[in-house]
Formats: sequence, structure tokens, C-alpha cells
Amino acid sequence: MTELKPDHARRAIVEHTRQLAESAAAAGPDAAVPTAPEWTVTKLVEHVGQTQNWVAEIIERRISDPTQLPTEVVALPADPGEWSAWLAESAQRLVDACSDDALDAPVFNAAGDGRTGVEFWLTGQVNEAVVHGFDAAAAAGRSVEVDAEVAAALISNHLAMLTSPTWAMQRPESAQAIRGDGQVLQWQATDGGAWFVVRQPDGATWQTGTQKADVTISGPARSLLLTLTRRFPLTEVVVDGDAELAQHWLENTAHVSG
Repeated sequence: MTELKPDHARRAIVEHTRQLAESAAAAGPDAAVPTAPEWTVTKLVEHVGQTQNWVAEIIERRISDPTQLPTEVVALPADPGEWSAWLAESAQRLVDACSDDALDAPVFNAAGDGRTGVEFWLTGQVNEAVVHGFDAAAAAGRSVEVDAEVAAALISNHLAMLTSPTWAMQRPESAQAIRGDGQVLQWQATDGGAWFVVRQPDGATWQTGTQKADVTISGPARSLLLTLTRRFPLTEVVVDGDAELAQHWLENTAHVSG
């Protein structure tokens, strides 16, 4: 699995949260978020800041029992002028909680995979900052860059989540839809990295590398990530092979949080 080093992950959270705050200020609190149509910028900022604080609390308290997860969230400041500072504080609290000393701490991993709980939450929160940072930029009519190494790690994380032991419990309709009889989908990053998924009767599996595939989707890692997370349409990348197979995968692998 393509992994970010913890210090790289922590820097990415802080930087992409900062960019998100700048885009949110430029767009304004009532602006619609075109890549998350049910949300306004206010909802987007609230979600990111609250999630960062919630995850920080899980790690700070070393919560290993999912029945003990926090039930309260911090309030979004009423004044949008305070949002940038609030987000900076939430991002810093999160990265402080995910210190090197905490990486092996007994913390609940919602994916139930081989990562430690802190590794799971740290990568997931990089994903939140990057993808929702793109959402905020879209609301402001801005572009945002994503480092190829960061994007590649988030592609691995995305595929790991969709094929994790707990995905079928959390999203049974998705887990059922992405089963198959051996179809292979492949993603190839033109700036480094390759991944393929095999749709098996008992569930989808994934690996890094290349294989003969029914469809290959290629482009920069940033574009592949934003396509997989349904921020870009397939027209933003190169599709070689069965485009309907690729579209079916995307239509059935959305994460609930948007």
C-alpha cells in the first residue's frame, strides 16, 4: 500500500486545511459547493473542523472501543471571520494528536484492516483536507494543486477503504455492487503509481501494480484521485477499454460523507 510518512501526512493536513480556509473565505459562507451539491461553504467548513476535532479526541483519549466514540462535536463559530483561525486550530490539534509517539497507540480503526488506528485516522484526515479543499476551491472558482505522492497515497487509501473488512457492514449496497466475476479495472498515474482492482464473486480486491485489464484509466495522480472521489468526471482522464465498467465502479463507490 502506498503510504505517506507521518510527517508528510501531518504537513499535508495543515497545508490543505489552510488552503481550504482561504478558498472558503473567498467563496463566502452561503456559496454553493458544486462538487458536493447538498452543501454550502458553511456546511463544508463545519464538517471539516468538527471532524478534525472529533478525530483528535479519539486519539487523545486512546479510544479503542467503538461504543465509546465521542458523541458531541465542537460548534462552528458564528462569525465567518473566525473560521480560518478555527480551522487552523483544529488542524493543529489533529496533527499534534497524531504525533510519532501516538502512532502505535491502541486506537479504534474503523476499517478493521492492518493499519494501526492512528495510521488509519491520519491518512483519512489527509483525504478529508485534500478532497474537501478541492470542494472549497471549486466553490471559489479556484484551482488547487495536490502533490503526486499525496494523491497516490490517497488513491491507495480509497481502494483500501472500499475493500476493507468493514465496508460490507457500513455500505452493503456498495459492497454488493462492486462484486463481479473477475473484471479488472486499472488506474495508472502518469506521474507515478499504478493500481488494479479485481471484482471477485465474494468481493473486490486491489493491489498496486499493473495487470491486463478490462479498462485502464490513466492521468496524473491528482486527476485519478479526484475521479475516484467523484469530483472529476471520466472525461477528465483517459479511459482505455470498457468505459461503462469504470462508470459503474464510480457510481457505486461514493463515500457517505460526500
